Amino acid sequence: MPKNSSAPGWKEPRVVVRAVLGALLAANLVAAGLVMFPPGGSADDLEREMASLQTQVAQNKAVLEQTRKHAASVDMAKSEGGKFLDEYFLDRRTFNVSLQMALNDAASASKIKPRNTSYAISPIDGSDTLSMITVTTEIEGTYHDVMGFVHQIDKSPRLLIIESLNASPQQGSNILSVQMKLNAFMREDAAQ
Repeated sequence: MPKNSSAPGWKEPRVVVRAVLGALLAANLVAAGLVMFPPGGSADDLEREMASLQTQVAQNKAVLEQTRKHAASVDMAKSEGGKFLDEYFLDRRTFNVSLQMALNDAASASKIKPRNTSYAISPIDGSDTLSMITVTTEIEGTYHDVMGFVHQIDKSPRLLIIESLNASPQQGSNILSVQMKLNAFMREDAAQ
């Protein structure tokens, strides 16, 4: 088959120039597109994005600082709560001796006569390690001595709360028979 002489070939300068001009035109269009719409945005877009990110960083730093303050407050509360429990709550193993010593010290300081003392332990709702001890005690003494006993209980180093106090006079004397109900608090030993 003979070649078509009217079809231009790739070796003709006119075809080569047109191909080169077409490639340059395409490259110019791509370059113009990159200038008008740069990757990552224009300078104004980048400045707005940077300002937004700086604002977010400042807000996140403030939140972080607030969180650190809260964490420090929680740690301090935990430490002080532990100190409170150690100072005012009785230990399970020694509560009986500690309570009896506190009552005997208060009795001897106020010159009253202790009679009977009994203990009842009940768990505190919502806690696995804390219990309330209800102490029922009977004492005898003058009004002044009973008030001294109440004062000694009030300034006890342990948390002792007088729930009720019933006094009745003994016939023919100035001696009162008193029944008191006290509440004390106990916690289980941490090792248990």
